[in-house]
Amino acid sequence: MTTNATSTATPTPPPARAGRREWTAFGVLMLPLLLVSMDVSVLYFAIPAISADLEPSGTQQLWIFDIYGFVLAGLLMTMGSLGDRIGHRRLLLIGAAAFGTASLVAAYANSAETLIAARAVLGIGGATLMPSTMALLRTMFTDPTQRAKAIGMWSGVMTAGIALGSVMSGLLVEHFWWGSVFLVNLPAMALLLILGRMLLPESRNPAPGRFDWLSVPLSMAAVLPVIYGLKEIAAEGWNVRYVMSVTVGLLFAALFVHRQRTAASPLISPELFRGRGFSPAVALNLVAAFGMMGSAYFTTQYIQSVLGKSPLEAALWSLLPSVPIGLAAPVTAQLVQRGVPRAYVVAGGFVVTACGYVMLTLAGTDSLWLLLAACAVLACGVVAAMSQLADLALSTAPVEKAGAASSLLETGTEFGGALSMAFLGSIGAAIYRQEMPASAPDAARETLGGALAVADQVPGLAAAAREAFTSGMQGAAIAGAVLLVGAAVLAAVTLRRVQVGEPTCETPDGQLSPSGV
Repeated sequence: MTTNATSTATPTPPPARAGRREWTAFGVLMLPLLLVSMDVSVLYFAIPAISADLEPSGTQQLWIFDIYGFVLAGLLMTMGSLGDRIGHRRLLLIGAAAFGTASLVAAYANSAETLIAARAVLGIGGATLMPSTMALLRTMFTDPTQRAKAIGMWSGVMTAGIALGSVMSGLLVEHFWWGSVFLVNLPAMALLLILGRMLLPESRNPAPGRFDWLSVPLSMAAVLPVIYGLKEIAAEGWNVRYVMSVTVGLLFAALFVHRQRTAASPLISPELFRGRGFSPAVALNLVAAFGMMGSAYFTTQYIQSVLGKSPLEAALWSLLPSVPIGLAAPVTAQLVQRGVPRAYVVAGGFVVTACGYVMLTLAGTDSLWLLLAACAVLACGVVAAMSQLADLALSTAPVEKAGAASSLLETGTEFGGALSMAFLGSIGAAIYRQEMPASAPDAARETLGGALAVADQVPGLAAAAREAFTSGMQGAAIAGAVLLVGAAVLAAVTLRRVQVGEPTCETPDGQLSPSGV
């Protein structure tokens, strides 16, 4: 008697949908994400008060600003991989305790050295929190529709936090002392430590292998010199020292990649890149971050120095474009759920971002509302693209390697932001210098701030500098728009046949069932 082997396949049960507990835990997870993203910009208005109180040197003041971002970027891959090994909830709670303790030390720092050290520990804590939150989303939301919604909200909270940090800084410093900008972290971290243990599931790789300690300094040596060099190029212009810094970082990046391909238990498993769609998602996410940060480099200076708004006024105006961000990710998630190919949705996000840059090319020296509208359009496009790309990357990565996958996304975001400021900033600076009168003082020909500082000495210099800066912003916006249209084409091509489903599994006849990945 024969048996029909093809008629008894057991259907795969649908993924469990998240309930009230998971969504409550999601709300708890958004607290550290909001605070970590806010800490990027929270010192914008506090630094004058810090300078008056602690009297840091010029170098120390730079380190107070930069040490947080440098440590954060340098440790993201390490912490993502560590979370896969020891558990993301465990690492998240350790990071929350470190972040809260460092915030308390920073608030009451009595010297510049103490504040720099506390900001460094805040960076370490931030590096544990960011990949852990995204990796836990992958564990908590197994239903693709719910996961896409959660990741979209994650992207919106992160983007809004950067804008909110500067406003929060201005309001707190105006009514309290500068240490209050750090104390606001404490209630949220205490709440996370209490509720996180009760609500968040644990998630780890059951067979992680030995931790590759050599990859840790290699990853930092690859990331930090590149980001440092790109940021300095954006601030100071092209210099052999900064170009060498980027070159050294790229050489260490090559060594890091070689180590990951040959180590028995690498920090970042090459297996991640075998998932169809993962590599283009990480690369396109970098471009999306490029689009987001490149515009901010110009628009913040435009509102303050061209339009003449005070720093706090500029920060409050910059909140307006954040309002429609909350709609961007849910709308794009709905489009994907209704059958619109993800490739076209991501490409559409890049096209919308490019439209925002095109609007910037139309701004004059008195175009506040046009600028704000351009920023809103641009931000919506970026969040739409980044939320879908993050969902794609996490969905194609194995659950046990979600921390490493999310850390790669976030490291790419740091690279994209630094690269945009260097590339678009260089274009804007070159046009600015070309447009400035040859008779202008050297300091005025370098930056808009330098021109405004000596504007009283030269009639008409301020107006000429504002015109030149606006021309530079327009030129950089053209370059940004062209790049983003190229990214839209690349997304449509590389993601065209990528679909997200459950991980591929083996059927009874030994064949791989199509998972859609």
